[in-house]
Amino acid sequence: MSVQERKQRERAERERLIVATARELAEQQGWDAVTTRRLAERIEYSQPVLYSHFRGKREIIGAVALQGAADLATAVRAATSAADRPRARVTALARTYLDFAARNPAVYDALFQLDGGLAYAQEDTPEPLKDAFAALLECLAEVAGDSVHPGLFTETFWAALHGLATLTRAGRLLPEDAESRVELLVDRLAIV
Repeated sequence: MSVQERKQRERAERERLIVATARELAEQQGWDAVTTRRLAERIEYSQPVLYSHFRGKREIIGAVALQGAADLATAVRAATSAADRPRARVTALARTYLDFAARNPAVYDALFQLDGGLAYAQEDTPEPLKDAFAALLECLAEVAGDSVHPGLFTETFWAALHGLATLTRAGRLLPEDAESRVELLVDRLAIV
């Protein structure tokens, strides 16, 4: 391995460490606790080293969002591939999405609430974001109905899931009715 390859590998490892540490800190204490000073202390590198990877917190949030999008896509695909019927796949998708939002609130915020400097629904949307949407579309296209564009249906179903996730997390919806909401959403929106 050349010196250049080793340096590139070390840089990539350092970047993964920064993102993982930011994610962990945000999940434990919220995004306000994620500062370059605190990250530098936790990973035992200087602040200039952090700035050599990310120009600031916004880019760190974006990196966490991209990692979260990849994690969400993987979780959705795993859950939906284990189901044997369209209705079961859509139900698995909804449960998995809501579970992801509940178990990873800081990542969910990075994906959908905070400014990470990422383009959504644009030509230059980063691949992990496109892939997360594709994971939803792969499942939902088969239940959209003949007269509904699958992408539009996916956006609508996703918006409903996002609303449920956000309102539940804010304490605006009773947690004991979560499963009934999933069933209602699947029954009313998905043609299965």
